[in-house]
Amino acid sequence: MSKTGAASDNATDLVLMAEVVGVHGVKGTVKLKIFSEDPEALPDYAPFCDAAQKRTFDLLSVQAHGNTFLAELDGVTDRTAAEKLRGAKLYVPRDRFPDIAEDGTFYHIDLIGLAARWPDGAPMGKVVNVANFGAGDLIEIRPIKGASFFVPFTDEAVPDVDIKGGTVTINPPPGLLD
Repeated sequence: MSKTGAASDNATDLVLMAEVVGVHGVKGTVKLKIFSEDPEALPDYAPFCDAAQKRTFDLLSVQAHGNTFLAELDGVTDRTAAEKLRGAKLYVPRDRFPDIAEDGTFYHIDLIGLAARWPDGAPMGKVVNVANFGAGDLIEIRPIKGASFFVPFTDEAVPDVDIKGGTVTINPPPGLLD
């Protein structure tokens, strides 16, 4: 049902695409944790910016390396410069994403912040995250009262998503909230 693993890191129009998690070698190559369904397409979204939109990053290359990706950033030519970027988060504005023509497919960022409603229309809470721990997408709901919980992002558990209306209908599986 979802389109990309890109995540919202705050309530702006920026989408977190990657984070510098380390360095590789002495020529300024960084290791990235990528939050996108298609890591090889990451250069298509460049340039990236930081959360304050004060610094930009041009991505020259990206390649798989175990469970991370190696990347070359423009202007980062040695290990010292790369080390200074450890922990840096790379964002792109939401409006750079192409429109989705396929029904039932959404960008995670567009789901975050939607009002969650019960099947009868009563308020339930708010969508605060979309995650995937390996067995499929899950929507995290922060209810009006109590601790947040995850619901499988399936047609049965999430029968209606109305991005324009700002709502999502949640029909939790039996026993989930007991």
